Amino acid sequence: MDQRNRRVFLIKYLLEEQPQYRDIPVPAGEADQRRLLRSLMNVRPPRPVGADFLAVQDEYLRAEAACKGVTDVAALTPVEPGIYLWQGDITTLKCGAIVNAANSGMTGCYVPCHGCIDNAIHTFAGVELRLACAELMERQGHEEPTGQAKITPAFNLPCDYVLHTVGPIIYDRVTDRDRELLASCYRSCLELAGESGIGSVAFCCISTGEFRFPNDLAAEIAVDTARKYRGDTEVIFNVFKDVDYQIYRRLLG
Repeated sequence: MDQRNRRVFLIKYLLEEQPQYRDIPVPAGEADQRRLLRSLMNVRPPRPVGADFLAVQDEYLRAEAACKGVTDVAALTPVEPGIYLWQGDITTLKCGAIVNAANSGMTGCYVPCHGCIDNAIHTFAGVELRLACAELMERQGHEEPTGQAKITPAFNLPCDYVLHTVGPIIYDRVTDRDRELLASCYRSCLELAGESGIGSVAFCCISTGEFRFPNDLAAEIAVDTARKYRGDTEVIFNVFKDVDYQIYRRLLG
């Protein structure tokens, strides 16, 4: 089965699984198929799925990752001992764990094809990640507090684990409490990585997107916290935008 046939199989499966979408036709074009598949995965509730779906999904997502190209942290050069700066798509990074900037519900972004990192990580990990997060939250019994961290397998991502943390949301000005909570996100992830024997952690720019934390201040907090608390864990600061790359280059020298 090639990628097109896998994609069509997955679309038809998800359309049939959710009655409200059964009348949607499968588009002919590749771009439209990709968008529909991602949308259906994004809106799918956290629940078990058949082994036949998972087998095809896993083949499809791993082939997609190989097509995009995987970057191994072992091939990167540190900018200072134990700390790296890398610009690229965090879902293509092979390392111990990547950090997901989650929301308090912790089961991913449900907005079809949204541009946030939460959406991308759940999309390219596959539908099992949402179910794993939902099971964690059911055991916890309440929403995830800001500044803490949870760990799940990475499923179809090239990393081994995903660390999920909820950053502070900025509504007006940045308060001392906001600074403390953002630092706690980084510290909690590093502590969890250390407890779990994870050798390397890639951080996205937590809270700087939809949560509106100023990029330069967030980077200062990230670098300072990593230097203090990383222990034996290697830290990769992953940036996507040029502006963040320049900020981290300045901070890391």
